[in-house]
Amino acid sequence: MAHNVPADSHHRPTTRYVGVSTKMYMGYAESLRWLRAVRHEVDTRPALAAGRVVPFVIPSHPVLPAAAEVIAGSPLILGAQNAGWADGPWTGEVAPSMLAELGVSLVELGHAERRRYFHEDNAMVAKKVTAAVAAGITPLLCVGELERAEPADAAAVVYGQISAATGGDWTATGSLIIAYEPVWAIGADKPAQAAYISAVVKALRALLQLQGVGELPIIYGGSAKPGLLPQLDQVSGLFLGRFAHDATNFGTVLDEALAAAEQGNVH
Repeated sequence: MAHNVPADSHHRPTTRYVGVSTKMYMGYAESLRWLRAVRHEVDTRPALAAGRVVPFVIPSHPVLPAAAEVIAGSPLILGAQNAGWADGPWTGEVAPSMLAELGVSLVELGHAERRRYFHEDNAMVAKKVTAAVAAGITPLLCVGELERAEPADAAAVVYGQISAATGGDWTATGSLIIAYEPVWAIGADKPAQAAYISAVVKALRALLQLQGVGELPIIYGGSAKPGLLPQLDQVSGLFLGRFAHDATNFGTVLDEALAAAEQGNVH
């Protein structure tokens, strides 16, 4: 459920999220080795048990059952890289209900690569979001502008994508985590500039507040790596990619998130 936030308030994320998707960079055995290394990074940071920083991993679909065993008993949340929009005669798709059976509680939907190469439009993403929520899985909704723009214009694009994914039902945002990923920054040598990210997220939060949406987690992805999070304002965490395929980098960002949580703000 959405929470009202005064328009002049400075948003301070109460929970940070730090996660990583392996995409299709790792094979089965390599994925399990990586997951065990990530589990070690988490286990050596007992402060994560407080829940102020939520770590998550999103391996390939075939790895999910074994991944659930590797991370069992830890604060790590298991995610999936995609989901279908329903049970039934959809050859090659994976139903959200089956993902839930496997222990998945988060699913990445609407990623720029899915939109571009698999022609997923806003209507399809909306169907997947609805199906995931019905299965009890939190959608990690990926949004972002195609090209660098003025922050207000980029925020308007993202706002439109969120509206489309929820069918204009702003109360539905209470079931989402937003991954703001400027398409032009995905796969780049470095992330978008911290000032730009913060400005876009600030403008987006202002638009959302007009709809009564307050505590919506918005994390940044797009070549995100260690050192970025401490520079960000009003951002709820990072969605990491290949830079966190080295588990020690994942641990470094966890430390940054824990420090931010201790301070009570990200600037």
